[in-house]
Amino acid sequence: MSTIEVQAPVVFRPQRAALAIIGSAMVAFGVFLSGFVISEPAPYELVMVVQVAIWFLLGLRISRAVAPLLAFLLVFNVGGILSLTVMKDLADGPMYLAVSTFLALTSVFYAAIIEDDHRRLRLIFRAWVAAAVITALLGILGYFHAFPGAEAFTRYDRAMGAFQDPNVFGPFLIAPSLYLIHGLLTGRLAGAPFKIAGLLVIALGVFLSFSRAAWALFLFSAMALVLILLLKERTGAFRLKILLLSLAAVATLVVAVTIALQFEQVRNLFLDRTTLVKEYDGGHLGRFARHRIGFLNAMEQPFGIGPMVFSKIFPEDEHNIWLKSLTSYGWLGFVSYISMMAWTVTIGFRYLLRNRPWQPYLMISWIVVIGHMMIGNVIDTDHWRHFYLLLGIVWGCGALEWRHQRTSRRPAGP
Repeated sequence: MSTIEVQAPVVFRPQRAALAIIGSAMVAFGVFLSGFVISEPAPYELVMVVQVAIWFLLGLRISRAVAPLLAFLLVFNVGGILSLTVMKDLADGPMYLAVSTFLALTSVFYAAIIEDDHRRLRLIFRAWVAAAVITALLGILGYFHAFPGAEAFTRYDRAMGAFQDPNVFGPFLIAPSLYLIHGLLTGRLAGAPFKIAGLLVIALGVFLSFSRAAWALFLFSAMALVLILLLKERTGAFRLKILLLSLAAVATLVVAVTIALQFEQVRNLFLDRTTLVKEYDGGHLGRFARHRIGFLNAMEQPFGIGPMVFSKIFPEDEHNIWLKSLTSYGWLGFVSYISMMAWTVTIGFRYLLRNRPWQPYLMISWIVVIGHMMIGNVIDTDHWRHFYLLLGIVWGCGALEWRHQRTSRRPAGP
């Protein structure tokens, strides 16, 4: 009697592939929604809560390379929970920390989903660019009152797009602008017109946000990107290409800004915002005075003073992420945050110039993370959705490199 070989069933492979495609599309959709936070809870929260839960229930794993990020963020938020114990009136403190914990989980989720498949990085950045262009357009149209009700996309005569604050709107646009700049410098010229158009829209959005932090972040990030590319690519032809395109980009931006300054409204606000130290910075109980007093008081408050309590003591919030970590998350949260940022910078520095498929995304995210650390001296970033996305990308790329090295060291089979 002849025997019949039974092969393993493959009926589930197409379904698994379809689920993977749908899952990746949902990740990109979540990133896209991060550019539209007019009210809270925003659609971003609703989509991400559902998809994070589903992904982990379906078996998304947190590797050893991503686990330290989870540990840092959990300890950070435990410090925040401990700070609630010293508050006389909890008010919105528990909700504030619930949002902090949720954003921490999204960062770990992004890192894990990137480690699972590095091709999702391209989807993430393309979705980010799409969101940036649309929200920047809304901010530009709102600034110039292009249609009835357009002022909903401005605040204090500053463009804020589909955000609640121009100071968050501006920095949100930096990573996608770097992605477009990188594409211009390293990609084919055939796609240059679309990248240039998108970059001009985003750059004008950054300019009309009149956020000094966003301006500085844009300038620093663009210069750092060009410098790193020059270090990475040492051929004369490539360096000449970068030089010519950089000069062309600078000239184009200068022309665009010059045209914008022809409008009196733009010119007056620009002159006002370019004042280095304003009254609310250096005046009595201004930003810098609050920083000094806040740091001194924090030395006597190991558990902090609780979320959003600082603004009840002083005229405004901390506007300093390091001080915010001390006051809202206590010494425990502060140490955890410092350690996390140091580890994040180390990851990027170690793997920055290695020739990998994910190297451009690591480069861009690492530069913008460092930029956010710098502007964190004058602004709070602990509830910025895109900041946690940047952390997730850097750690996800670090996990990819860790896995790549383990695979390359594994001895070949017989």
